[in-house]
Amino acid sequence: MPTRKDDVYGDHISHKFNDELAELKTQFLKMGGMVESQVDKALIALVDNDGHLAEEVRAGDKAVDRMEVDIDEEATLIIARRQPTARDLRLVISVIKMVADLERVGDEAKKIAKLAIKLSEEGQAPRGYVEVRHIGNHVLSMLHDALDAFARLDSEQALRIMKEDKRVDEEYQAAARTLLTFMMEDTRNISRCMSVMWVLRALERVGDHACNIAENVIFMVKGEDVRHTPVEEAEKVVGR
Repeated sequence: MPTRKDDVYGDHISHKFNDELAELKTQFLKMGGMVESQVDKALIALVDNDGHLAEEVRAGDKAVDRMEVDIDEEATLIIARRQPTARDLRLVISVIKMVADLERVGDEAKKIAKLAIKLSEEGQAPRGYVEVRHIGNHVLSMLHDALDAFARLDSEQALRIMKEDKRVDEEYQAAARTLLTFMMEDTRNISRCMSVMWVLRALERVGDHACNIAENVIFMVKGEDVRHTPVEEAEKVVGR
């Protein structure tokens, strides 16, 4: 079902207020694109054994942190100046929450980059990179779709992302079992496989943060908090 026209933000008499809300959304999406790129580069650095690219990801984390602070400040100023209510207040509060999720995605990308450097220095590529690629592509797709759902205020797409989170958890558990098997077969694999295990854990967390963003999109559009509720309950909220 397409997004309803009355779900759209930014139709106030004050053009300045419209501009402020539009800019807040733009900056959030810019930050989202930045962290999406960070995760993608970290995975390429890992799989391609590219220490230089991994260092670039580590250095880029500072820009992500600065952006979080800037967006938080702008959102706080909007609340102070405009005293928004109803849907506008939901937008501003949700952005404050979601930038925290984006910053943590950036942290996970930095962790992957550090592990990429460690594995690069150790030399031989360990087992588990097939699983890393698969789960990495999955959570990157979730993150991209969550940002798109925010841009279009699409609660149905947000619901689909919530459903994907369970699949990522299952894929992570299956990959962890595979790595444990490799470690049991040859104890020389333990150190390298543990590093890959931490990469997989970081990717699983990226999926969790994408899900959090999706939950906030539903809150923005529908006005109901679906955090910590079963997907079935979220379906009822979205269907109303």
